[in-house]
Amino acid sequence: MSSPHSITVPEGFTLHKENTSHILLPSSNDAFLNPVQEFNRDLSVACIRTWSDLADTEKEKKWRLAQERRAKKAVGGPKSKRPKNDDVTSAPLPPAEHVAEESATIPTDEVRESGTPAEVEKFASGSQKQPEYRRQTFVILEALSATGLRSIRYAKEIPLVKYVIANDISPAAAAAMRRNVELNNLGGQETSSEEGSAESQTTAEGSKPILPKVRVNEGDACALMYNHRVERQRVDVVDLDPYGTAAPFIDAAVQCVNDGGLLCVTCTDLSVLATTNFPEKCFSNYGGVPVKAEYCHESALRLVLHTIATSAARYGRYMQPMLSLSIDFYVRLFVRVHTGANEVKKILSKSSMYYVCSGCQSFYSQPLGRMTEQVHEASGNVNLHFKIRAGPTAPDRCPECNSVFHISGPMWSGAIHDTDFVSKVLTHVEANEDNYGTSARMKGMLTVAKEELDTPFYFTPAKVAGNFHCTCPSLDEVASALVNAGHQISRSHACAGSLKTTATRADIHDVFRSWVKTHPVRMDKVAENSPTRHLLSKEPKAEANFKHHPDSLTPSSKVKLVRYQQNPTPNWGPGTKAGPGKRKRGQDDGE
Repeated sequence: MSSPHSITVPEGFTLHKENTSHILLPSSNDAFLNPVQEFNRDLSVACIRTWSDLADTEKEKKWRLAQERRAKKAVGGPKSKRPKNDDVTSAPLPPAEHVAEESATIPTDEVRESGTPAEVEKFASGSQKQPEYRRQTFVILEALSATGLRSIRYAKEIPLVKYVIANDISPAAAAAMRRNVELNNLGGQETSSEEGSAESQTTAEGSKPILPKVRVNEGDACALMYNHRVERQRVDVVDLDPYGTAAPFIDAAVQCVNDGGLLCVTCTDLSVLATTNFPEKCFSNYGGVPVKAEYCHESALRLVLHTIATSAARYGRYMQPMLSLSIDFYVRLFVRVHTGANEVKKILSKSSMYYVCSGCQSFYSQPLGRMTEQVHEASGNVNLHFKIRAGPTAPDRCPECNSVFHISGPMWSGAIHDTDFVSKVLTHVEANEDNYGTSARMKGMLTVAKEELDTPFYFTPAKVAGNFHCTCPSLDEVASALVNAGHQISRSHACAGSLKTTATRADIHDVFRSWVKTHPVRMDKVAENSPTRHLLSKEPKAEANFKHHPDSLTPSSKVKLVRYQQNPTPNWGPGTKAGPGKRKRGQDDGE
């Protein structure tokens, strides 16, 4: 591979290097690149690598179960009966690429009955070579590629990648991708035939052509994904990183990803998702109303997750959140997509509306449905029943501060992370720190996400203290008071100085009412009938204990970790679009 020092940079271009890859950027800004998104790309490489190992392990387990089944069948003969409770009989068939290998190494019943004496003797003697599991390669589709940097990094840094489809609707971006793919020696020999038949073609000399590791496609992102929605043509990973919202691409994405595959989604339109400035736009994009509260960045994640879940459910599929992060000016989500009727039904009970107080930001959840289990004593079978929920769950006005409620949602109310998966990604990053330019921050964010409680929304002591017009207790004092009262606490990755807890808002307010008793508020500064007056008018149900508790320090707070981004440039943010008139639907923000 060419080193950056040996590359001749043409006039009108600049050379940009990131990790193992280097690309040429035109000074005309025809293809967009945001250097701040290096953290996004590093995190994506780590998550896809971890997912690929996880998926490969699952496939190997199924393959070995299938091997045991075939071996028992071969030994027992075609008329032998297997025990009804043999769990091996329910194992799915191995991947198609292993069928030929297995048939060549384990004789079928027909070979045992009609094969030559030499073949039968070879089988009986056990000299037949046993098959070996081959690790599964997979295909990534990056629907909005721009310069192609992300696709190039995937192809070079993820070991099990078969090839990457890099797409963009812009001719200038497609030209930039082809140029950068060749620059990184990933071009191979392009052919005009279909992907499925290209590998079987040969050159004039009789040898197979070298296919490109990154295959550039110029076209509409949705059209490309819809062309891959047939089961045999699906891809294993889909990456959506658009300029703004990913909403127009989600329907196509959930259809074209394989069962158990990974869907990676970025949305940079936090002015829509995390504020109430444009509720009508948020509803048209995501089918929900945003939250006006300090935890708006977590609600943004939940709105996007709800959109993915409902989009997949239309096709009998469901999503499993693996890692969902609010980062700087965007949200980044990694979810697995599966097919399963029962899991699709559960989405109803994992979707909620929220009543959010306009004064103290207390919230009440209103689930859209409920799920009950009925266990049959005789058989042990479990039947699931799905019912509607009674409502509303909140009174007319906030019982804490007497302010009105705003309605938000529907949004995803289930877990937003898979703790085991996050732990595996963190372990991978810690073992490969030198491979990621933003490894310090990756470790910090992943550590916080791993310990994060599976409860909706967070709070900051500073905001609650502002509602009480009192001096602010330290984060440790608030955390200790909650833990001493029997509640669980954790940090939140979405906001510095934040806490998540199993306590209700009323419990949190009682902690501050106890604090006010030793740190009085000047009531002459508090207006009559104000929300603060109502908050202070109540007595705490129990006196809070602010003595330091060992569990108030979570793992992420015991070590120095870079958890929250500091502005790296003077004009820092989502960046601007590519040249005037050159960015169209299907072009990317993150590259």
